[in-house]
Amino acid sequence: MFYRPEDGHGLSHNPFSAIVVPRPIGWISTRSEGRDNLAPYSFFNAVAYTPPQVMFASTSAKADRDGTKDSVANIRESEVFAVNLVSYALKDAMNASSASVVMEVDEFEIAGIEKAECNQIDCPRVAAAPATLECRLVKIVELPGEANFVTFGEVVGVHIADDAMVNGELDPTRYEALARMGYRDYTRVTEKFALTRPDD
Repeated sequence: MFYRPEDGHGLSHNPFSAIVVPRPIGWISTRSEGRDNLAPYSFFNAVAYTPPQVMFASTSAKADRDGTKDSVANIRESEVFAVNLVSYALKDAMNASSASVVMEVDEFEIAGIEKAECNQIDCPRVAAAPATLECRLVKIVELPGEANFVTFGEVVGVHIADDAMVNGELDPTRYEALARMGYRDYTRVTEKFALTRPDD
């Protein structure tokens, strides 16, 4: 099969999201004007080591948010955000927080998630997350297309759950890190293996 995206794919569902997989989920928490927000994004990843930086992309808009979603709108105002990593045990709460609601609604409450305060920034985080990255805004880049924004942040604080560590190393199999596949499909990390690079 070959298709040009501009011509359409002719399938019942867009296969694009099922090609680049698995994708880690950035469960983004923000605060602005006293309102807290929590939403999952599967266009998320780490992009630099020094200083450590991450990104997530928002690809749709809400009527009450002037061409974007709550997360990006809040970050524009506060210039901070937290990335909470998702364990398999938190899958249902993560899914519940993806509901489209008005900006006054707190998704932490919808999902029944306990909040904790970040250390370096004024932002809530998911207390039960296996890891959380506290971030200061680097820049928001508008991409071609409607409501496509990529937010870059510098990591200024890192939380790691003690039970996610094994012999001084973070082990995502301990908490079964959740990742997005295509369509409505997800996967979890239950095994890992190592490869030695040629120049090691």
